[in-house]
Amino acid sequence: MAGHRAQRVSEDIKREIVAIIRELKDPRVSGKMLTVVRVDVSNDASFAKVYVSALEGIETAQNAVKGLNGAAGLVRGEVTRRLRLRKSPELKFVADDSVEHGMKIFKMLDDIKVESNED
Repeated sequence: MAGHRAQRVSEDIKREIVAIIRELKDPRVSGKMLTVVRVDVSNDASFAKVYVSALEGIETAQNAVKGLNGAAGLVRGEVTRRLRLRKSPELKFVADDSVEHGMKIFKMLDDIKVESNED
C-alpha cells in the first residue's frame, strides 16, 4: 500500500475507533478518559495496531486494553462497516503511556515557569 494511502486509512480507522469506544458498554472502557494515540496499519491492511493511552495512568490503559481486545471483533466489524473497507484489518490494542508522560513533562515545564517568575 502506498505511504499516503496507509496514512489516510490509519487516520480513518483511528477516527472511527474513537467514536466506537464512546459507544462501548464495557465497564473497563466506558467512563474512562481514553485516547487513541495512533494506529499502525500493515502494508496489506490486514493488521492494525492501535495504541491507547489514558489520563489516569498506564494501569487504567492496560485495563481498558483488556476490554478492547475482548471487543476487538465488534470494533473490527464496525470499522469495516463504517469505512466500507474491502479488507477488514485485524485489530490489536496496545497500552501506551505517552499521554501520562506528556502530562509529567507539562507539569515540570509549568514548575520551571513558576520558579523563574519567583526570581
